[in-house]
Amino acid sequence: MDRAKETIDEAVLLFEAGHINTYVNRLYYACFYAASALLLLKDFSTSKHSHLRSLLHKEFVKPGIIPTKLGKHFDILFDNRQEGDYGDYTKFKVDEVKGWLEQTLDFVNQIDIIISREHG
Repeated sequence: MDRAKETIDEAVLLFEAGHINTYVNRLYYACFYAASALLLLKDFSTSKHSHLRSLLHKEFVKPGIIPTKLGKHFDILFDNRQEGDYGDYTKFKVDEVKGWLEQTLDFVNQIDIIISREHG
């Protein structure tokens, strides 16, 4: 969880410096690190992004532990991070991605609460 929170701090700095594609990358990785920590509660671990996404939905979103809107936010970041990292002509617009920070904070905070509840 520390890594997720640190990555959010990196995203803020990148956004302020105008590095919007890398900002999207860091938002995704903040969620990825938080989701990885959460999946450890069920003794799941994977380095495969698509597998982590699938497990997150199966174990936490579908049962209602994580709100559907946050699962969808993870999906949006998943898709856009890939596009931003590997698409030759992708350039995100500030007004389209600015609000993703708040949703990412919500995602990470929700997971932090769940983990705290499980491990006191």
